[in-house]
Amino acid sequence: MTRPVAKGWCPGAYRPMMSGDGLVVRVRPIMARVTADQALGLCNLSVKFGSGLIDLTSRANLQIRGVREEDHEALLQELNALDLLPDDPALEARRNILIAPDWRDGDVTKRLAKELYARLAELPELPAKFGFAVDTGDAPAFHENSADIRIERSGKNIVVRADGCAKGRAVAEAETISAAIEMAHWFAETGGATSRRMAQHVKTTPLPADWQTASTVLDGSMPEVGQTELGTYYGAPFGQIESTQLSELVKTSGCRALRVTPWRLFMTEDAAPVKSTAFVTDPDDPLLNVDACPGAPLCTSSTVETREIAKKLAASTNARLHVSGCSKGCARPRKSEMTLVGHDGRFDLVKNGLPWDEPSLTGLSPKDLLDRIGEF
Repeated sequence: MTRPVAKGWCPGAYRPMMSGDGLVVRVRPIMARVTADQALGLCNLSVKFGSGLIDLTSRANLQIRGVREEDHEALLQELNALDLLPDDPALEARRNILIAPDWRDGDVTKRLAKELYARLAELPELPAKFGFAVDTGDAPAFHENSADIRIERSGKNIVVRADGCAKGRAVAEAETISAAIEMAHWFAETGGATSRRMAQHVKTTPLPADWQTASTVLDGSMPEVGQTELGTYYGAPFGQIESTQLSELVKTSGCRALRVTPWRLFMTEDAAPVKSTAFVTDPDDPLLNVDACPGAPLCTSSTVETREIAKKLAASTNARLHVSGCSKGCARPRKSEMTLVGHDGRFDLVKNGLPWDEPSLTGLSPKDLLDRIGEF
């Protein structure tokens, strides 16, 4: 089966998306970081203009939920006052960039990311979900995350790689962003807009041979909950945060900033761990092994509530679990050992597959799932 057509764009600040609880307004943090003052301001705006809920997305962005249409312009003005809208609307929409969260001042990741931000205007017209990953730590960490052009490190080399290709193009640091922009132009000029994503496009349109000569390391891993040299990681169950709880954590920890990731983890920069019952602080917490979209009633595509059943099931299985409100699989558009897909108010079960694959069981109620999870 093929994946159902999802929304044609990701919500942004200037172009929000209507959901079941109101507008979803996305903020794309520069360098995957907001200062403590910006974080507190964002929390206040979530309460003032929205539902008080903030999403931490699989693209390492922050979303204010539940905004009324008549309040959108006022929210934009206050986001701008917080310096969270640093460029014009056209460039803001292009700022789909994943950045390895363990960057340090002066390192190659920060240098390359800053140059890419500065040169966004040189990109061609691209599909709305087209994105980049600046993944130049010791080993790439974003190999399971969505990106179309990947800037990675293999030993001492930097490699620019098209998603869907095993190998990429080795470049010097000074040439890296120019090579990435060149690859974006190749995608646009060879009809990539039709397939929308690089991995699909390269299946039918071969890249130039000299762009597929350098191997990259694919055994990197995401950070774990807990303290690191740069700060402390906390988990946000299902990527949803209550703004009052986040505000309290920022104040209590005394952090300089928050760094955001695409793994439903965020870091309190330069801060030791503090006790929290609102966020995941145990690296063995089963909630870290579960993905679940907002579900009904927050999403109008869903006919089932997702997150409460996901919480109940998390402790009952060791499998990687994905609870999807519909077959689009927005929370995890990749294979899971066990995927529950909402359909007409019940769930279908897909084993070791994608949400849009043929299910092995259909029409399961929440009670069926709770009673029989050990059988699946």
